[in-house]
Amino acid sequence: MKKIIYAFAITAVLWSCKTANSITTATSAKEPIQVAINLTDIKEDKVMVMVKAPSIKTDEITYHIPKTVPGTYSEDNYGRFIDDLKAYDAKGNLLQVNKTDTNSWSISKAKTLDKITYLVNDSFDVEKGTGFGQDDVFSPAGSNINAGKNVMLNTHCFVGYFTNFMSAPYQVAISHPMEMWGATSMTDIDSSDTNDVFVTSRYAELVENPIMYSKPDHTSFTVDGMEINISVYSPTGKITAESITPEMKTMMTAQKNFLGKINSTKKYSVLLYLSTMADGDAKGFGALEHPTATTVVLPEVMPKEELVKSMKDVVSHEFFHIVTPLSIHSKEIQYFDYNMPKMSKHLWMYEGVTEYFANLFQINQGLITEDEFYTRISEKVERAETMNDSMSFTTMSANVLTQPYKDQYVNVYQKGSLIGMCLDIIIREKSNGERGVLDLMQKLSDEYGVSKPFNDDELFAKIIALTYPEVGTFLTNYVSGTTPIPYENYFAKVGLSVSTIKSPSNVFLKGQKPYITVNPQTKEIVVIPNIELNDFYTSLGLEGNDVIVAINDKGYNLDNIYEMIGASQNWKENDAIVVKIKRNDTLQTIKGTVKLPYEDKQTLKATNDSKTQLKEAWLKS
Repeated sequence: MKKIIYAFAITAVLWSCKTANSITTATSAKEPIQVAINLTDIKEDKVMVMVKAPSIKTDEITYHIPKTVPGTYSEDNYGRFIDDLKAYDAKGNLLQVNKTDTNSWSISKAKTLDKITYLVNDSFDVEKGTGFGQDDVFSPAGSNINAGKNVMLNTHCFVGYFTNFMSAPYQVAISHPMEMWGATSMTDIDSSDTNDVFVTSRYAELVENPIMYSKPDHTSFTVDGMEINISVYSPTGKITAESITPEMKTMMTAQKNFLGKINSTKKYSVLLYLSTMADGDAKGFGALEHPTATTVVLPEVMPKEELVKSMKDVVSHEFFHIVTPLSIHSKEIQYFDYNMPKMSKHLWMYEGVTEYFANLFQINQGLITEDEFYTRISEKVERAETMNDSMSFTTMSANVLTQPYKDQYVNVYQKGSLIGMCLDIIIREKSNGERGVLDLMQKLSDEYGVSKPFNDDELFAKIIALTYPEVGTFLTNYVSGTTPIPYENYFAKVGLSVSTIKSPSNVFLKGQKPYITVNPQTKEIVVIPNIELNDFYTSLGLEGNDVIVAINDKGYNLDNIYEMIGASQNWKENDAIVVKIKRNDTLQTIKGTVKLPYEDKQTLKATNDSKTQLKEAWLKS
């Protein structure tokens, strides 16, 4: 799962990702759990769900809705969105139900249980702020219920499991209006236009198959034997699947070329939900990956070029999860407990190596330049150094649901990616450029695969056996150990050195801190008061609480704030500028020149020609 912090139309990328894999229990039952979801009769934004019970041999049974799902690294308690759960015997008599915690319901006389029914509320309705509040569900992992328009049906939000029946097959029937189509990687075995039926081999497979119902807007193309489907819900029709498909096809073709034989996925779906950002709509932007799908939530007000850029970042990251943890994962993931989860030590691999690949493939396939790649790596070093650089990465991963480790989770996409880079460089150096970390992932995939997990404590030994002792030293010192990584040493191996330059920074954002905000009632863009403003504002005499009405004769507010941000990226030092503001309810026009803020930025430069061959192998092989 990749999170994008949308701070008043200024995006800065943070990372989080949903692992995706299988779950089994000791139960070997083959009797399907039959589920009916009614999207044709939605009342008060609530969906009715009916679950037929399997044959139960105990006097009591518990029905669970997940507390968490793999890799979201948060306890979201999806059971809080369930209302009025009732249990019935075959004659229609009510059975006693006791709610034992937020996500669990104990049912008495379970041997006579025929079915349960309940109502599902959607999580988008209760999101606050940026959608990342303490009680918010990250939007791509949540649900939307908008009758006749859109239902974001992340299956873990709607369907649970009976104790000891997670390995039973599931048959899910979904009734829906004729004008709404369900986009998913599952196969509908019902030919009706108003009813879909999906069958999965177990609960885990169902959870990994989201469905987005809306008016059909989708495209499909094939890359190297993989069918890829792009589906879009855009409330105003501003963005269509066809309009973003060329860029998606270019990117995913490059990813397939980069992976080569390591990937055998046959079908992949990208489900894009565009939010109005209004009350009751999604505010947690980013993506959530599954073995054969990615759910993406972004604001509809983004200009198309910015949206496509964000899509490239989030979808490329999610797509690479087909390597790890889909093909390479620990027992903690294979046997994931949705309500009492135990986390794996190896987020550096699941998320870090995945994020590294999401950047490496772009230079490898010629989608970005070397300088652009170096800038991305430099930014990751800079961000990683703001985190706890002496915290053991394996300890953090195993305890990521609790503090103080939870606050360090975002580092899996910064330092975790750099760990992948360092391992890649070590392996390239020791193999004279012939092998890298992708080769290691291929060998681990061959060793394990989708259905064979590894033991957490044995992974390092296996990696060392497949590579070199120097890799083991690195893992011991810098991944399980508490020593900060000396990145300069690894850059030097490929002929790079670190230098500091003065670089123009964003006029409206310093790091993750914006200089502007938005009045939600009026949609006005307001300069934040009581903060130190940068040279852009002080040179023009702008003050806190000033409302930015127009710049260079173009009016701006929340609806087109991204256009303002985009225009600012093209401003040059000393460009003429005219800013119309409202101060104390009085309109003013300010004429002046652009003074850009500058920050010290680390950058990488190739300075040792004797390492060019190894550098080329690292970036281009």
